[in-house]
Parts: sequence; C-alpha cells; structure tokens
Amino acid sequence: MTFLRDDNVIVLDFLSRGHSTGRQEPIAQVIGNKYFSLLEVVVRKEVVLKPGDLVYIGESKRDQIDHIKRRITVRDLTTFAKSEVPFVVEKLVDENEIRFVDFFNKAQSITTRLHQLELVPGVGKKHMWDIIKERKSGPFTSFDDIKKRIKLMPDPKSSVIKRIMEELEDDNIRYRLFVAGPVKRF
Repeated sequence: MTFLRDDNVIVLDFLSRGHSTGRQEPIAQVIGNKYFSLLEVVVRKEVVLKPGDLVYIGESKRDQIDHIKRRITVRDLTTFAKSEVPFVVEKLVDENEIRFVDFFNKAQSITTRLHQLELVPGVGKKHMWDIIKERKSGPFTSFDDIKKRIKLMPDPKSSVIKRIMEELEDDNIRYRLFVAGPVKRF
C-alpha cells in the first residue's frame, strides 16, 4: 500500500509551549496542502508560526520544522484548529480547482454497483450518468463548467468540500477520494 505524503502543510494552530501535558516543546497542528493529512509537528526553537503559514515538511532540509511528531485526527485538534479546517479546505479547493474538476473528468467505477462520483454529496445515479455522458463530449474545465453542463447539479465545489470534510472527520470511511487515510493504531 502506498502512503500518501504531503511535502507542504498549512498551519492550523501554533502552541509555543506545546500541550499542557507532556514535554514543553513548540508544536504546530497542520493540514497537508495536497492530501489533507492532519499532523502535529515539532517546531524548531526560535521559530514562531501563525495560522495560515505554509511550511515545508518534506524529506529535504526543513528550516522551520524539527520533526513530525504524529499523525492526528480531527478529535485531536485544538478548538481553534478545528475552527480553521473548513476555511483552509475551501482555500485549498479554490487554489487547486483544476485538480478537483479533473476528478469529475476521470472518476471511475469502484464496484459494479458503485461509482466514485456517487461518493460526492449531492451526486446520485442520475447526475453520475449525466456527468459521464457529458464528459465524453469534452473534459470539464471548471466548477462553473460542470454546473453549466449538468442540469440541476448542486454546487460541485461545495460538494467536494463536503466530501473532504467527511473524509477528515470519519476515520472509518470506507472509500477515500481526496484525503490520505489514517494510520491504524494497534
């Protein structure tokens, strides 16, 4: 199984003294800008981060982050970090519209009875077939293009955001479209 890794993350909350329990080290709660991984990272001494900062956590030299402490779930987030998640997700969907529109262009069947498109809130069998038929005449180019070409289609951008939030909030969700799955703890 391939593990999806984010190289860059967006800061949701910065705790300069860490959690009230445990070691007193500066911690940031972050979300990946591609796979929406929720992580706690230990910040280098003398570095101060603020919500919304884009920070590198990849394999090369990290200037601001000492190490990744652990993968977390929405339940592990501070109250402030939880309140930031929907805004950050919307911003990432806006900034990467082509990636999410491309999902509508390339979505496939999962089983003989279930299609990836049906996992998007507001997309049932009728919309799924309309999307499949319409994309044969040419790929969708934007969320507005999808709305224009698919009759009575709910707002595709909002539907994608809802699906990402569902995947973030439910560790046991069976099929993931956009969010890296949680690491199982034994």
